[in-house]
Parts: sequence; C-alpha cells; structure tokens
Amino acid sequence: RKIAATFTSTGTPATFLHPVESVHGDLGIVGPDDVAILISKSGESDELLGLIEALARLGVKRIAMTAAAGSRLGRLCDVTLDLLVKEEACPHDLAPTTSTTVTLALGDALAVALLQAKGFRAEDFAKLHPGGALGRRLLTRVGDVMEREQLPTLPLGATMREAVVLLAARRGIAIVVEQDRVSGVVTAGDLTRLLERQDDVLTVPVAAVMTTAPRMAEDTELGSAVVHRMETHGIMAMPVVDGAQRLVGVVHLHDLMRAGAV
Repeated sequence: RKIAATFTSTGTPATFLHPVESVHGDLGIVGPDDVAILISKSGESDELLGLIEALARLGVKRIAMTAAAGSRLGRLCDVTLDLLVKEEACPHDLAPTTSTTVTLALGDALAVALLQAKGFRAEDFAKLHPGGALGRRLLTRVGDVMEREQLPTLPLGATMREAVVLLAARRGIAIVVEQDRVSGVVTAGDLTRLLERQDDVLTVPVAAVMTTAPRMAEDTELGSAVVHRMETHGIMAMPVVDGAQRLVGVVHLHDLMRAGAV
C-alpha cells in the first residue's frame, strides 16, 4: 500500500491489490497496459503464484520483488528485483523486519526512477498535493503574496527626507524607479549606516545611498525560492518585477512566511 501510494503521488496511478481477493473479482481493475509488482520474500507464496497465470492471460507485465531470484515467482515474472538480506532484525531470523524495510526502500527507488524518466516536475507534484503545508510551499507564487498598490517608490532625484518617510510608513523599503524600471533600493539598514557616517542626512540624494543593483524577485517565481534567497542574503523586502523587468510589486519576507512559502 505504501509503494502504491508513493507511485500515485508522483504521477503514476497505482493501487494495492490483495492476492486472494484479486482472483475473486478484484482483477477487474487490471488491464493489459498495467504492470504488476508482486512481493514475496521466499518467492513461493501460493496466493501469488496462483495470481500470476491470471495476470499473464490479461497481458500484464510482472515485476517480482523477492529474496530468491531462482524461485517460481522469480522465474514466472518478466523482471526480478533482489530483496536478499543477510538476516532479519528479528532475533529468531523469522519475522519480516529487515526485508520489509528493504522492500520499502526498493519501492521508493522505483518511484523516483520512474518520475525522473517521465520528467515529473516539482510543479506536477504540487498539483497532486494542494493541501497542507507542502502544497502551500509548492503552489505559492510571489505574485500571490506581493503588495501591488501604493508601492513605496521614489524618483531618482529624490532626497533622503522623502526616503525616510517611506521607510517609516512602508515597512522599511523605498524603491527608486525611473521609467517603470528599478534603479535602486534604499532600506532601513542603508539609513542606519548613513546616520553612522554623518549628521545631516535629510538632504542627501537617494542616488548616493541606494543599492544600485538590488536583488529582485519575479512575480511568477515560487515563494519558497524567494524566501531562500532573502534569508541567504539577509533581505526583508524585495522589489518584484514582471517578465519585462517592470516594477509590479514589493514582497516582504514575513508575508511569504505567513503564506506558508517555506
């Protein structure tokens, strides 16, 4: 069931089929384009061996997971994957413990190999996991969270007097814009460093203080990617641009985190 769930969640629909119930009607869900994975440590489980003939008649390809490649199960399947372990964790070497762990690991390996072969992307994963924190992290785009109205912008010829007002009112960022393009950014940190250097800061041109090549986000980016970039570089807010590099918004780290983009 766990292997089937992993396949399904990574873009390959799968279901668990009980070997006994399958030969009493449940084989109706199986078709010739399907692949059956049959799991038996000994490879001699009667209920599985009874199922193989029916699967073969339906044209179903068969993969055996067994610790005995030369067993009847191994010989009757198209592909055999080796589950051999030296011994079980059970002190009597009887209860399936180590071998079941290996089976789960091999099932995960198959699922990962298949999603890579199919070109299954993080975006595809997000579509199948829309609920919960994982879904929010994979689905939240910068454009879903950013501020769009009354952006904290200044013209290139502005002074720090105007910048201080914006920094206080608009969460610590002022964006210097020329013809809809970002020329630079002034932050509360820039103001603090300026105050450490000189007393009269209000008449200083913002062009002399701003970061002229600021880090920016695109509105179509995943919020999680921008959170990582902001945390890496110690940034609390970023200008957001569209595909033509025009300013379209500003995004704040706290807003991204509240939206679950982490």
